[in-house]
Amino acid sequence: MKKAIALVSGGLDSCVTAAIAEQKYQLALLHINYGQRTETKELEAFHKIADFYKVKERLVCNLKWLKEIGGSSLTDEKMEIPEQIVNRKSLTANCIPTTYVPFRNANFLCIAVSWAEVIKASKVFIGAVASDAPEYPDTRKNFFTIFNKLVKYATVPVEVETPIVGLKKYEVVKLGMKLGAPLHLTWSCYKSNKTACGKCASCVRRAEAFEKARAVDKLKSQRSKIKTTTQKLKLY
Repeated sequence: MKKAIALVSGGLDSCVTAAIAEQKYQLALLHINYGQRTETKELEAFHKIADFYKVKERLVCNLKWLKEIGGSSLTDEKMEIPEQIVNRKSLTANCIPTTYVPFRNANFLCIAVSWAEVIKASKVFIGAVASDAPEYPDTRKNFFTIFNKLVKYATVPVEVETPIVGLKKYEVVKLGMKLGAPLHLTWSCYKSNKTACGKCASCVRRAEAFEKARAVDKLKSQRSKIKTTTQKLKLY
């Protein structure tokens, strides 16, 4: 089998993406710590997912400068992590949520492509979902299209794959269930390394996705029922 690298944060989207890649490729898994609040829990989830798929070739890298650069509530504890989901209608073209980590995906992909050259992997899979955060400039399809043009100049042919970028969150859950992905091992919370807060935008998106997919989420949160349809919250 040809080899592929899957970027696995420990979250739901990257887990499903790894499950997709595993269908046709020999998996190598990459995880990156960047000083995020839930770094410990995400790393734990990464290794559990890697163990589930019996992946021996795994790499953990540290990008501490992303925390030092700051500008994101995921890495700067002085900034408040928003609760609930942004009201899309209130957005302007220049609005970016505080949870955006500046140029994160570009940094991650550069590491993945570098590793791909070394281990002779032909593909790099990343679990970006544009509908999750359409305000994030590095989750859009055109970002990955342009990045692939750059990668063509690498010493070894490598292509970045974004198999779920056009899906809705609940569709990701349904696909993960169909593929037998270990969704119960994943972590989505932005705030806590222990029990999922159930309040942050990521927890809310996860809860809504499982509800729409008519599936049971085995990950426990501090709130059993999350209401988001009538609430508006300032995220900036």
